[in-house]
Amino acid sequence: MEELLRQIEHSIENGTYLLGLYVALALPDICGALESHNGVANGNRYKAWFNKWVSHKYDGQLTGEQCYAYRCGILHQGRANHNNLGYSRIIFLEPGSNMTLHRNTLNDAYNIDLKIFCSDIVSGVQDWLKTMDGHVSFQKNYDHFMKRHENGLAPYIVGVPVIG
Repeated sequence: MEELLRQIEHSIENGTYLLGLYVALALPDICGALESHNGVANGNRYKAWFNKWVSHKYDGQLTGEQCYAYRCGILHQGRANHNNLGYSRIIFLEPGSNMTLHRNTLNDAYNIDLKIFCSDIVSGVQDWLKTMDGHVSFQKNYDHFMKRHENGLAPYIVGVPVIG
């Protein structure tokens, strides 16, 4: 999981903003599934996870329900809006613009600083991971989590890095 979080941060630092945002939006799904008894993601788990670990940083302006709607629009249709969003769209300000616009309603759109949002998700995951020690469902599901294996994954491929 730490490698995935590191790569999100790396993508933001290196200008691959869409990649970082897409993965950050998927993390509440992944975390909700990892802690569940059956290891399966669903909307209610996403919303509950986001509300517990991230939403408080947005003072009620971005709830799990809204973030899930945005995630659905982005990941399934590539759209920056969704009927259940509560705003006409969400606008992310890219890093390096010499200003910070974050948690603003601009007409009927909600504005978020991209780097801060991704950092909020990453720190939420890091805080959540600290609570998963000894969590039986998490351990069972994490055994199947996609990971980078530096020296391969025997018996399939050995001696070179693989993801699997």
